[in-house]
Amino acid sequence: LALARHGKRTGVPVTVVMPTVAPMTKVMNCREYGAKVVIAGKHIVEAKGYADELVEKEGLTYINGYDHPDIIAGAGTVGWEALEQVPDMDAIVVPVGGAGLIAGIAVVMKTLKPDVQVIGVEPKLCASYTEAVKAGEVVDGVTGATLADGLAVPRVGENAFKTARHRVDKMICVDESSIALAVLRLCEVEKCVVEGGGATGLAALLENECPELKGKKVVLPLCGGNIDITVLGRVIERGLAADGRLIRFVSTVSDRPGGINGVTKILSEQGASIKEIFHERAWLQSNVYSVQIKCVIEVTDREHGIRVHQELINQGYPTLMMNESEAGSEFSAQSQQKLGQVRPHDLRI
Repeated sequence: LALARHGKRTGVPVTVVMPTVAPMTKVMNCREYGAKVVIAGKHIVEAKGYADELVEKEGLTYINGYDHPDIIAGAGTVGWEALEQVPDMDAIVVPVGGAGLIAGIAVVMKTLKPDVQVIGVEPKLCASYTEAVKAGEVVDGVTGATLADGLAVPRVGENAFKTARHRVDKMICVDESSIALAVLRLCEVEKCVVEGGGATGLAALLENECPELKGKKVVLPLCGGNIDITVLGRVIERGLAADGRLIRFVSTVSDRPGGINGVTKILSEQGASIKEIFHERAWLQSNVYSVQIKCVIEVTDREHGIRVHQELINQGYPTLMMNESEAGSEFSAQSQQKLGQVRPHDLRI
């Protein structure tokens, strides 16, 4: 995106090769800057291979977005600016994909203020830097579909890895739910839209992976806002689920008129909002006068969800929260037993 912008300003034609997982907002923004955008490859390494072919065919100059020495040096200015703004920082937590950003920042920090702890964070579904550290050299890693699509680089840069390897103090891998929760927190608290990759630094802190930083000054570069609106909506929902504010549960009720009314009444009284509700009859292993309802509800926090769950059970509705480990057969047996104890008023409209 930066290359496309400066290409337009200087009148230099730019061709950008992106993998199929690239956010549409990034593709559209590059095209608006006048760049020719080519979509090729399942991930950045395959896209790079296609870009190399274009260089040979069309006589272009290839610029690696994270491994060219000048790019790494440019990324280091982020660390420089961070020191200017927070000269007394104790640590900086940096998202890691191809490792160019953390390489540049690490050089600046260890040169100007060596006592600053440099911590890298990458998604568990694409931990290419961590794999390189284990192997002692750059290796091809496995890339999964991650919310941090900007960090989905299966092979870190050679120059970046050699530069960062002995300057990065700690590496952390975060899961998808923490990334989603970090994006949600930044939307709600900081009022800013950050893509999954840019939010991984916060995700590491939310997972309490850096307890040694509690009470210290920590810098989090929020490097990236290229996230499609449709994806943002899904990420926010996953963040709500990870935060315990969006809950799925299964409950067994009578299939006679008014059977569901009792559940919805309890949810209303407890201040829970129903987002989705689905009936299951055909595959229910209990009597034919029962029905399972699968609900998605919104609550204020995890404790509120626990209270709602307990009230449903107290009122005679066998309920299984979807993240619990009870097997379906066990739940059906429990439901069948408890349904015999349902009070008559629970079955009336």
